[in-house]
Amino acid sequence: MEEKILECTHLTKKFGKKEVLKDVSLTVKAGDILGFIGPNGAGKTTTIKLILGLQNITSGTVKINGYDIEKEFTKAIKRVGTIVENPDLYMYMSGYENLKLIANLYEGITKERINEVIKLVGLENRIKDKVSKYSLGMRQRLGIAQAIMHKPNLLILDEPTNGLDPEGIKQVKDLLVKLAKEEKMAILISSHNLLELDSFCTKVTIIKNGEIVESTSIEEAKKVNSNSTYKIEVEKAEEAIKALEEKVEKIDDKNIRVFVNKEEIPKIIENLIKSNIKIYEVYQEEITLEDAFLKKTGGNVID
Repeated sequence: MEEKILECTHLTKKFGKKEVLKDVSLTVKAGDILGFIGPNGAGKTTTIKLILGLQNITSGTVKINGYDIEKEFTKAIKRVGTIVENPDLYMYMSGYENLKLIANLYEGITKERINEVIKLVGLENRIKDKVSKYSLGMRQRLGIAQAIMHKPNLLILDEPTNGLDPEGIKQVKDLLVKLAKEEKMAILISSHNLLELDSFCTKVTIIKNGEIVESTSIEEAKKVNSNSTYKIEVEKAEEAIKALEEKVEKIDDKNIRVFVNKEEIPKIIENLIKSNIKIYEVYQEEITLEDAFLKKTGGNVID
C-alpha cells in the first residue's frame, strides 16, 4: 500500500460569512497523479492555497508527509515542489544558469543533482541555450526541473499544459508519468484540460461549489454506473440483434451495444450462444472524463 503524501481532511474556508470550501477531503499517495477539476469558482485555487499554507484554514487539516501545514509549516512544505501556470524563468539566461540560481536557494544542491535533474526532464542537449530560444514545452520542463531540484515527493501544478502545443503537452505528460513511476512522486494537477488529464492521470477529484462530488480512480469516474453500456463484437450484428430483440443497438456489421447492468451480461451471452452467434469480445464502455465531469457537475462549464 502506497504511502499517503498529501492528506486534506474536512477543509473549510470562509471569507467573512461566505463559505467557499465545505468539508473538502482528498488524498494523494506516492505514485499517484491526481487530476483536480471543477467549474469556474468551484474552489480549486483556494484549496491549493490552503495546501501550500498561503491562506489560513477556517477548519480542517492539511498534512504533508504527516506534518500539519499550520502547526509545522517548515517541515510540511520542505518536500513540496510547485508551479502555478507558467514558471518564473530568466529569459536572457541559459537553462543551466536558471537552475544554478534556484539551486542557491537550497542547502546541499550539488552539481551532480543539477545534472541529474537536467537528464530527468530531457534537456541535456539544450540546457546551455538561452531560455528565450526554448519552446513553451521546454520552458515548462525547465520549470518542473526547478520545482524538483530539492527532491520533493509532492508536486503541485496549476494548469501545467496551458498554452502548450500538442508536442509540448506530450513532453510534459511523459515527464509527469516518469516522475510518478520512477521517483514515486505524488502529483496534484489542477486543470481545465480534461482530455489531457484523461490520458495520464491515475485518479480524479471533482469539486463543485466548494464541495467534493467525486473522488476516485479515472476508470471508476468514467463508468456510466449500474445502467451501463456494453459493446459486444460478434460475427454478424444483424443476427445478434434478432436474437436479443431488446436493449440493443447496432454499431456496425460486427458490433452491437447493449444497455444493461452487469448482472444481465451472462444471460445475454447465453442467448447469443444458443442462437449460434459467434462472440469475439465483450467489454464495458466508458464515458470520457469530460462526460463524467459534466454529469457529476450538472453540465457546468469548465474554467
